[in-house]
Amino acid sequence: MRLNIQLKYVFTMARPIRETPVLKGEDAFNFEMRRLTVQHMSKEQRAENFRKLEERIANAKNKIEWCW
Repeated sequence: MRLNIQLKYVFTMARPIRETPVLKGEDAFNFEMRRLTVQHMSKEQRAENFRKLEERIANAKNKIEWCW
């Protein structure tokens, strides 16, 4: 007994990108207020944040178990 099956493959490269939503009303107001009140950090604060980030990455690398 011979089965005659045709396989049809549909390859899609990527999903279409959706439009960026437009903010309106209270959401737009809150976004603008946050944009205007950015807290600037000193070089020391940035360096400290970077040091903490590197430390967390090093700790995470110690906990990761690689299975090849």
